[in-house]
Amino acid sequence: MSPAPLNDYLRRIEADLRGNILPFWMDRVVNREGNCYFGSLTNDLAVDPGAERGALLTSRILWTYSAAYARYHDPVLLKMAEHAFGDLQAHFHDPKFGGYWWSVAADGKVLRDRKQVYGQAFAVYALAEYHAATGRREPLDLAVAAFRLIEGHARARHGGYLEAFGRAWEPIADMRLSEVDLNEPKSQNTHLHVMEAYTRLLTVWPDPALRSALTEILNIMLDRIVNPATGHLGLFFAEDWTLRSPLISYGHDIEAAWLLTWAAEVLGNPELVGRIRPLAVKIAAVTLAQGVDADGGVYNQGGPDGLTDTNKEWWPQAEAVVGFLNAYQISREERYLSAALGTWDFIEKRLIDRRGGEWFRGVTRDGRVLERELKVSFWKCPYHNGRTGLEATRRLGEILIGATGGAAHS
Repeated sequence: MSPAPLNDYLRRIEADLRGNILPFWMDRVVNREGNCYFGSLTNDLAVDPGAERGALLTSRILWTYSAAYARYHDPVLLKMAEHAFGDLQAHFHDPKFGGYWWSVAADGKVLRDRKQVYGQAFAVYALAEYHAATGRREPLDLAVAAFRLIEGHARARHGGYLEAFGRAWEPIADMRLSEVDLNEPKSQNTHLHVMEAYTRLLTVWPDPALRSALTEILNIMLDRIVNPATGHLGLFFAEDWTLRSPLISYGHDIEAAWLLTWAAEVLGNPELVGRIRPLAVKIAAVTLAQGVDADGGVYNQGGPDGLTDTNKEWWPQAEAVVGFLNAYQISREERYLSAALGTWDFIEKRLIDRRGGEWFRGVTRDGRVLERELKVSFWKCPYHNGRTGLEATRRLGEILIGATGGAAHS
């Protein structure tokens, strides 16, 4: 592909990030009166001031604006990151038992004091990013403390990590991440994001114990969670790693493909890099063949007998752009570059809200907006699409430099 269209995509993706996603959360979601964030916003921009608030949303905002500040050095972005850091520490941090509560009420009262390992991982990820962006020591110390809590409490028999604990890190019966998940002790989703968090932390804190833990997670992902024969990842597992669900999440598959690559590269382990790079391309090939519609949109879910959920939520689209670019950078097969750009075309046509701002949560297979889904919620956040804005533009810049032997234009 010639440089001109690639430069055009780079500009379009960055324009969405800087002109749409980043301003939206600063203008619409900051609750200045409560020094926090609103937990619910409809597509019509109606706020529910009484909505439950999750540490997950605040952590993801903290990650997004820290990473954006590191890229653009805009003090407005730093202010937003500082606001998120204050919210996370003031409203979600458990000063007695450590770690971060799952949710609080709008007035700040703790609602769900469980220690979801997935939630702890996102706190580590965000705090490490905030430290990297600012050089401040406190967020790094907090990230390391959360890492040590995960390692001290969540390690499971047969390897890996259990899903959730009570306030004092005691065992609990219901470990589900959400109401749509199975109540199983281990999941791909939690391991994927612990891996992601540990990878980022290792870039700023090269501790031997962290390096060992990350290496172990990568091997668990490769040996227990990824099926190399099918190119899919399992979703839920018993403690002995017996697979408990036949379903396939196309978004998680393609997200894992590039996060696995990144983790192996940060570790600098040639054996793992050599094993993961062709696997990442295979996962991308299978996702493209089975999980992508003719319009470039990525389906939510499939199973052994075909598609089981043909809606197209915002986050699989965001992760597919990066995952396919990663596959192209490894393989140099044009079909993956075309797939990444095709999914971006779908995002622009179907998901970006030109009237209200940000992206819709999702659309049906025939392109109808899922109107009942919130634009801001416990789960709907700026992390997936914000990261795509940063990651896809970086990768397109690298591709352009390789193609032209000079600098990309942005």
